[in-house]
Amino acid sequence: MEDDSPQERWRRRTEIPLAIGSMLFLGAYATKVLVPGMSQGWRDFFLAVILGAWALFAVDYAVRWRMNGSGLKYIRTHWLETLVLLLPLLRPLRVVRLYEAIQMRHGEPRLSLYARVMVYAGLSVLLLGFAGALAVYHHERLAPGADIRTFGDAVWWTCTTLSTVGYGDMAPVTPVGRLVAVGLMACGLGLLGAVTGSFSSWLIQVFTLEDAKRRARSRR
Repeated sequence: MEDDSPQERWRRRTEIPLAIGSMLFLGAYATKVLVPGMSQGWRDFFLAVILGAWALFAVDYAVRWRMNGSGLKYIRTHWLETLVLLLPLLRPLRVVRLYEAIQMRHGEPRLSLYARVMVYAGLSVLLLGFAGALAVYHHERLAPGADIRTFGDAVWWTCTTLSTVGYGDMAPVTPVGRLVAVGLMACGLGLLGAVTGSFSSWLIQVFTLEDAKRRARSRR
């Protein structure tokens, strides 16, 4: 039976607005970073969009906290929502949850579990990579002694960091850049592990099924 609790009803009502807010936040932040020569009026506009998206997430978090009624325990048990509120670059991950809702029809997923894990992990890598590249470029491009001077440099560095290759040709020098690097390395290990683990499990399942079919045919 479908969950019809107040928390679940609130989640269903806010899923699309929060996903739209996430994309508006990412778009406004990307524009501010990649178009540094815009007029002050436009800069103020995009800043208002960013702050508005932040306020939207703050209201959602406050309502969920109030509905839960567990006090400070809510912060510990709902750590992902807390991180999304405190770390703006994680907000685009809300789009992954919207994609999951779209994939559901009559309570059943349209994709298998393994395919869903790989798709969600792939979307998360793309969103986190783009957001991480923006943050590193924003804080590194004018820093003394920085290697990352262009957005292309930031994208290349992000790809090597997420994949845990780490060529060492570029490295952030600012505290914010290094903090983003730590987050990307941790996320890269987790997300890539989810993809490879799901793909391996899917292959084992396929080979096991084929082997079972072959043995069934041989017994006939």
